[in-house]
Amino acid sequence: MEGKSNRKYRQRREALADQVRAKGIQDERVIEAIRTVPRHIMVDTALENRAYEDSALPIGSGQTISQPYTVAVQTELLQVERGDKILEIGTGSGYQAAILCQMGAEVYSVERQEELYHNAKKVLRELGFRPHLKLGDGTMGWSAYAPYDGIVVTAGAPVVPDDLVKQLNVGGRLVVPVGNQESQVMIRITRVSEDSYEEEQLSHFKFVPLIGKKGWDKA
Repeated sequence: MEGKSNRKYRQRREALADQVRAKGIQDERVIEAIRTVPRHIMVDTALENRAYEDSALPIGSGQTISQPYTVAVQTELLQVERGDKILEIGTGSGYQAAILCQMGAEVYSVERQEELYHNAKKVLRELGFRPHLKLGDGTMGWSAYAPYDGIVVTAGAPVVPDDLVKQLNVGGRLVVPVGNQESQVMIRITRVSEDSYEEEQLSHFKFVPLIGKKGWDKA
């Protein structure tokens, strides 16, 4: 995966991984994935030199590549084990999917923006990752491959989408930011049995809006 261009950024990835650890991420597998995945390949060439800043960056279509710390937080909350089946809502740049693939998860990801879907598919293949990608409304989940060991939503939802909760395995975890379009609280829902769930409310974050039937209207 590491060519000449990637080696140029190795030191910056190391620094980013250290920064994420310093902010409180404890799962060394998550930190190692941050250290390994070449984020600069997933941003516009004009922004390559900013790729390893711990900040969100625009990727077109009104969307952003999430702040690496935010990606690390969501990934750590999923408690990913190698071989877990993980559903991602909002493929975007492909960065979160790449992190999950790097950790050995079987990744399913849904993106509603066609341009982003095709770009992410191309980039992920170039990196040697083979997640299952779908163009469509992620707020409905991807029932054909349910249930999932983990579901991560990479955009801010007005409420927890009930379709996603239903697509969890027993013991599975849904990580989703919920709130208004200015600020959201990160929520983790764990399915503890066929008909019972536990909900935890965690830190505040700011995401782009989750658009779809069970999210915000396009307007």
